[in-house]
Amino acid sequence: MSRGGGKGLSLKDKLDGNELDLSLCDLNEVPVRELAALPKATILDLSCNNLISLPSDFCSLMHLVKLDLSKNRLQQLPLDFGRLVNLQHLDLLNNRLVTLPVSFAQLKNLKWLDLKDNPLDPVLAKVAGDCLDEKQCKQAAVRVLQHMKAIQSEQDRQRQRKLQAEREMEKKREAEQRAKEAQERELRKREKAEEKERRRREYDAQKAAKQEMEKKTKKEPVQTRKPASSSRPPQPPRHKPSWSRSVLRVLLFVLFCILCTVAACKLTELQRQPLCVSVNTLYGDVVAALQNHKTLQNMLQHNSQQ
Repeated sequence: MSRGGGKGLSLKDKLDGNELDLSLCDLNEVPVRELAALPKATILDLSCNNLISLPSDFCSLMHLVKLDLSKNRLQQLPLDFGRLVNLQHLDLLNNRLVTLPVSFAQLKNLKWLDLKDNPLDPVLAKVAGDCLDEKQCKQAAVRVLQHMKAIQSEQDRQRQRKLQAEREMEKKREAEQRAKEAQERELRKREKAEEKERRRREYDAQKAAKQEMEKKTKKEPVQTRKPASSSRPPQPPRHKPSWSRSVLRVLLFVLFCILCTVAACKLTELQRQPLCVSVNTLYGDVVAALQNHKTLQNMLQHNSQQ
């Protein structure tokens, strides 16, 4: 086994029963793989080396019962150091430790502990005491375990409070989200109801306008016929003119024109004109013909009586 890497010389040569002595080997790191292959080595001495830290897989050596890490340069222990649940004796004398990992509280079988000559936190240093004899080292183990358990409980409570606060915050967010969604649904429902009411009013207005138009359309013919029957006085029935009266009127008009022409030709200086000579001759012939026509005379007599 080389001094720098812990390899070369077999660890079995260092094993004496259940005790493995690797002290004063000038080790910079722990040969965890080789140690894991020796589960019988329940007592491990790594004192007086150059160890600054322990690898995380060192905590897999759960078969360890006694561990000596004194007189190294350890600044901290692995966070899961509490996995070494079978550990009963732990020597951390003369290192550079300030605090211990919270998992240290899980070393329920720890009976002996030495933390002297470390720059410990004042509270932890007071709890650990001096460890000047066997009794003080045993008391240190009990007091430190209780202290670390209290820290672990407080951290657990803080973690629980944090989780509770997160859950409450999540519930609050969910409640706010539900309230927001409910408000949005209510808003959409109200908008839908308002839109429906607006459309209903428009429909009612259109229907009323249509009915009013139909009503006006029905009233107009009645109003146009009603004044005709009420405002105009009754008129006597008109007698349909007979055809003889029409003929008579035409004849009278023609006769009037002829008479006017005859009078002009007889009574004025126009009687010597050729036209008037013809008119006078025609007038004499017409008068002679009328006198001889009895039927026309009877007709004239009948119309004159009417």
